[in-house]
Amino acid sequence: MSNYDKIIHISSSIERAKLEKDDSVQRGAKYYIALAICTCGVGYAPLIPGSLGSALAVGIYLLVAFIETNLTVKLMHRGFRIEEISAWLHAVNLLVFLCFSLLGIWAAGVCVKIFKDKDPKQAVIDEVIGQLITFLFIPFTFSWKIVLAGFIFFRIFDIWKPYPINSLQFLPLGIGVCADDVLAGIYAGIALSIFYAFML
Repeated sequence: MSNYDKIIHISSSIERAKLEKDDSVQRGAKYYIALAICTCGVGYAPLIPGSLGSALAVGIYLLVAFIETNLTVKLMHRGFRIEEISAWLHAVNLLVFLCFSLLGIWAAGVCVKIFKDKDPKQAVIDEVIGQLITFLFIPFTFSWKIVLAGFIFFRIFDIWKPYPINSLQFLPLGIGVCADDVLAGIYAGIALSIFYAFML
């Protein structure tokens, strides 16, 4: 085990001990908002909540793809160039995704304290973020083969957790909940972009 991994594991053990004694989270608006964001409505499912979170992200991706495809057609009819439309939509998508991710990290940090667990199984916002990152690597598509491949690639990397994904989950609070899924999403996105290139 490297010195980095030792430091991460020691700090993780200290954090777990603090969580067991922490009663600072009060049931109020912050509590319920964080819980709703963190669980995404599927976190309490008795089976495969993580996969359900990923499936929810696939649904979000397809919905956004549908909306933006129709918006692009309408804007082109009004005289806008496809390059302009793509640039603006890409910038908006990244900004919205960044805000969503920061909100998710905050909510995950609150849920860590609520459940007194560094990676509560009810928290699926990390799977949603990671799965959406996977699809950022390719243009919008409705091909079921590519969408299914993106889902499978992310689930493989999220469960397998090749280095250094496995050590990132021991980082503090919401960052630790989400960081490993973010990197799993990047790995899956690279795999998906290669698959996408071969499918063209």
